[in-house]
Amino acid sequence: MSLFNKLAIIILFSSFTFVTGAQESSVTGFWSGKIQLPVMTLEMIFNISENDSGKLVATLDVPMQGAKDISVSEVISTQDSLILKVPQIMGIYKGRFITADSVEGQWHQSGRYLTLNLVRKEEAPVINRPQTPKPPFPYLVEEVEYINPESGFKLAGTLTIPENANGCPAVVMISGSGAQDRDETIFEHKPFWVIADYFARNGIAVLRIDDRGVGGSEGNIREATSEDFAGDVLAGIDFLKTRKEINPEKIGLTGHSEGGLIAPIAATKREDIAFIILMAGPGINGEQILYEQGELINRAGGLTESQIEQNKKMQKAIFDIILNEKDSATQIDRLQRTYSGGMYFMLDSTRKQTVDDRIRAVNTPWFKFFLTYDPYPTLTKVSCPVLTMIGEKDLQVPPKSNLAAIEKALTEGGNKNVKTMELPGLNHLFQNCKTGTISEYAEIEETIDVKVLEIMKNWIIEVAR
Repeated sequence: MSLFNKLAIIILFSSFTFVTGAQESSVTGFWSGKIQLPVMTLEMIFNISENDSGKLVATLDVPMQGAKDISVSEVISTQDSLILKVPQIMGIYKGRFITADSVEGQWHQSGRYLTLNLVRKEEAPVINRPQTPKPPFPYLVEEVEYINPESGFKLAGTLTIPENANGCPAVVMISGSGAQDRDETIFEHKPFWVIADYFARNGIAVLRIDDRGVGGSEGNIREATSEDFAGDVLAGIDFLKTRKEINPEKIGLTGHSEGGLIAPIAATKREDIAFIILMAGPGINGEQILYEQGELINRAGGLTESQIEQNKKMQKAIFDIILNEKDSATQIDRLQRTYSGGMYFMLDSTRKQTVDDRIRAVNTPWFKFFLTYDPYPTLTKVSCPVLTMIGEKDLQVPPKSNLAAIEKALTEGGNKNVKTMELPGLNHLFQNCKTGTISEYAEIEETIDVKVLEIMKNWIIEVAR
């Protein structure tokens, strides 16, 4: 998702009292309820049906986390109770029917509990994303594949080209951290698809590609770093140069979040990149960003200053182990003890699995690279025109520290065509928002502020003349 903060269903303890009732009708249908987390309210939707043998089966959707059709391994429905087991995320729901259409219960995950009351719905709740493009399209939409010659991996994506294009400018889109699809889909928002649609309608071609190991692209994102991804971007530029509709001297990059870190790396490796746009790209090193990000998100979520400071101490301890412990077995042992407060070997298997999953998420080449990488020296070497935008309410890439560092680095390097913008009222996804918290991303229907689309389009047309 956007920068370096993958969401998980992290449950805090909450108590409640069961109220018995009676189930008088079939349990099949959509069952929706919300759990309250420290920084967000999370809707969970169970779809219960019968298979051909008459057995109850179900799936779970968590729209705010982009999770859909998670397998429910077992559905147990009696006259007054409902149990739903979801081993894929180590969760279980237990509740009692209050009426035929309502259940009071608890969600149990990773050794903790939270109240989750379900209500039957006639149909699945619909998430409205009005900006998602819908056919017919007044431009060419083509599924494409090409090879990165350095890695040997096949990359797959979508190319949109303006109608009757002849020597038009083009953009390669670069997604944020984590395994992203070509649309950079998050909470059913498709920001890269929205950008591509807008650009194609205004004379600009766009190539957007699946990350390594996602969709039609080969490779394993966990084994690569931002520098490897820059190589994938350069392969995309070479592919675009084979298209007669595109001017090979007017191909640029647009990177969001970590993509805004990758774009400058690519731009310093070649002289044929016409321009780059950094959408919420970092200007300071990864470790510092994570400290700032954690502090801002936790404070917005209502944590006390002492809790925020404790979280930062935990971050520092983990980062120190990842970067400085050379023995792999000792490193894992220290991380297990740190994440569990020294209680790892006393945890049950479910809690141990949760700790181990967290360790696997950070103990990767990508994360180690990101922690230590300082974009400043690279930015001083970028000579092509650069547009940098960060939302005023971005809690993941704070605008003040990052915009200042980016502008200073570019101008120090002698770049004369630099434009930096802090955009009022916008969050990390460039949505108009109230607080900038991650919980708002899914709640907001807007995918990206139209003014942002217009700013980028006008700037590309100007620098690509």
